[in-house]
This record gives sequence, C-alpha cells and structure tokens, in this order.
Amino acid sequence: MNRDSNGYTFGFAAAMVLVVASVLAFTSSSLKDLQSENVRKEKMQNILSTIGIETDREGAEVLFNQYITEQLALKNDGSIDATVDAFSDVKLSFELKKDAQDQRFPLYVASVEANQYYIIPLRGSGLWDAIWGYIALDNDRNTIIGAVFDHKGETAGLGAEITQQWFMNRFVGEKIFDTSGKLVGISVSKTNNDPNDTDKDDHEVDAISGATITGDGVSDMIKERLQHYLPYLKAKPADLAYNN
Repeated sequence: MNRDSNGYTFGFAAAMVLVVASVLAFTSSSLKDLQSENVRKEKMQNILSTIGIETDREGAEVLFNQYITEQLALKNDGSIDATVDAFSDVKLSFELKKDAQDQRFPLYVASVEANQYYIIPLRGSGLWDAIWGYIALDNDRNTIIGAVFDHKGETAGLGAEITQQWFMNRFVGEKIFDTSGKLVGISVSKTNNDPNDTDKDDHEVDAISGATITGDGVSDMIKERLQHYLPYLKAKPADLAYNN
C-alpha cells in the first residue's frame, strides 16, 4: 500500500477516529457508576450543609444516615407517597415538567442535638440555565437556618456568585411567612435597604451587583417551590406523623 497516497491518509485518519471514539466510549461507560456515586454523595453533602454539618464526599453517607431521620415524597396535598423514594426516585428537573398534582416534592427531616429541621430542595431558572439548591427550616417551619445554591451556566463573578458562602449566609434567620402567616418567601432585592442583613423580618436579602436576573430567579425559585409544601408546613405538629 502506498503510504503517500490520499487513500491511505484518509483511511488512517478514519481508523484513528474510530479507535479514539471507542476508547472514549469505553472510558465513559466504565466511569458512569463512579460518576453517579459521586453525584449521590455530593447531594448528601449539600443537604447536610444546610443544617451546619460539613463533611467531605467520603464521609457524607455516614453522616447523612446519622442526621437525616426521614426522607419524604410529598403529594401536592401534603400527604406522603410511601411508594416513592424521595432521594433516589425524585428528580426535580423531570418533576417540574409535570402538572403540580402529578409531581412529588422531596422533604428531608433532620435531627441535630434534639433539634428538628426540614430541608426542601429547590430548582428554577437563572439568566442562562437552571439553578437549584436546598433550604433548611427550623422547627418552627418558618425560619431559614441554612441555604445552598448552585447553577449550570451563570456568569462567573456575577450570577455564579450565588454559590458563594457569603451570599448563602444572607438567608440564615430570614422568615418565609409574614406575621399573618402568608407565604412570602425571600426576595433577592437590589432595592434592599438592609445591606448587612441585620433585619431578619423583612423577607429580603441584598442582591448581587450585576446579577439581577439570576437574583430574581432565586427569589422565584424559593417561592414557587415552597408553595407546594404549604399543606405540610401548615399542618399541626401532631398531625405530621399521620399525614400519609
């Protein structure tokens, strides 16, 4: 075979493409289980961090099983769907495409030093793509004790700042209900008159400069997701054990 011919060159290039593609496909397939396991443990880390439990990925599962006492999949009426695994079966990216009455709403109940907390997953839209996170409510089911946010494609230095601890800390102590018991959520507001977030009764945190749309997305995401939990959050504590 003439190695200087165009046919040989094209044939060799095609063979190399097939070899490289096969190696990449094999590598991706081989790593799929490991990647899924890392995602699962990172999810545990995020849930735990909302209640002040910090851990590395390897230690996440032990602590998750220690502190998370219940994993509930709620229906739209606040009752519990015992046939659904809240952690493994419910993917918010899919649930959001369904009608509200067909969705399942994950809720994680944690117990830390005799204190009970309620952790709610969030998902919405930022400027460029999906944003998501978790907020943890105190035993009063009103006061935020921790928040975690993440994003798929927000702008570095602007919308991507929602992942920074200083921003997430702004939500701690804020209330999701007003004094009349109405769900108002938390607004990320550029007109907030409390930039140091010392007023925990205003239902607002200071916006990120230059990231108005992403901030609005966080505000909308919190209120939209929380409204589906109202039947559960408003239930009397004595009723929760029988809410199934």
